[in-house]
Amino acid sequence: MDTYLHRNCPLCGGTSATTEVSSARCGESLEFAEIQKFWSGLFKEKVFFSYARCQACKLLYCPEYFQSDQIAQLYADMAPNMDLVPSAALVATQQGYWQAVADLVPSGGDYLEIGPDVGYVAQQAAASGKFGHFWLFEPNVAVHPTLARATGDCSNTILAEMEDFSTVPDGSVGLAVMIHVLDHLLDPLTTLSAIRSKLRPDGALLIVTHNEQSLLRKLMATRWPPFCLQHPEVYNPRSITALLEKSGYGSVNVARSTNHFPLDFMIRQAAHAFGLKLDKVPLPKRALGLKLGNIQTIARF
Repeated sequence: MDTYLHRNCPLCGGTSATTEVSSARCGESLEFAEIQKFWSGLFKEKVFFSYARCQACKLLYCPEYFQSDQIAQLYADMAPNMDLVPSAALVATQQGYWQAVADLVPSGGDYLEIGPDVGYVAQQAAASGKFGHFWLFEPNVAVHPTLARATGDCSNTILAEMEDFSTVPDGSVGLAVMIHVLDHLLDPLTTLSAIRSKLRPDGALLIVTHNEQSLLRKLMATRWPPFCLQHPEVYNPRSITALLEKSGYGSVNVARSTNHFPLDFMIRQAAHAFGLKLDKVPLPKRALGLKLGNIQTIARF
């Protein structure tokens, strides 16, 4: 059996793709036991699977990637999402995501989120009083008690499943949310189609992803952080629109999103990306809200 999965384009199924981005040592050239040490954390050597541009639909994806059982093993030991970012800045960023859809979603529907982590957006949604039941699909069982508290007095169902949404009644969801989840999926079309079947006709889907056509990506080239082992594909406004339209969504709006980061965090992360350590250097901690390369997408029927 091959060490890694060989993939056609996950958007259009195309088999013709041109390699566009590779690390010095490509992920596909390493054995699984060797590549595991590069899965999480910061390293001077950056390793990821080569990204290729589909010649048919122009999606940027990894033609070779981990097998499903390898992915499960790797995620089992992964730290919570964004756990290095100070919570106040992270809360401010997630509040911005909620505010982008707060006035668009109907009252009375259910709330569905895939990969909610500790429930930053779910908490905002619960406080709004717009939703009935909360359906939260989070593989990290350690945060499930925190998630339950985030929904306040609202009823909730919290599951470690990330692919089977059959427990959610069709046509019941007023808002579905995926924040930095879509670019982790091997089969995004199936997931998006399944979510659409759960939405009310007046419901909405909010997605946040990285933008591989951003200025930050162009400046950092192969050192752009989203080029990593966790992302089997990365999106831009055109490709994510095409993906959602193929999944059955009729209205798709894409806009740049704002991230809040303390200056010291941003400077240290940038230094790490270039192999420098500034851990002991005093730096300003003031938080800034910047549109650094993420996009938020709102899709509807």
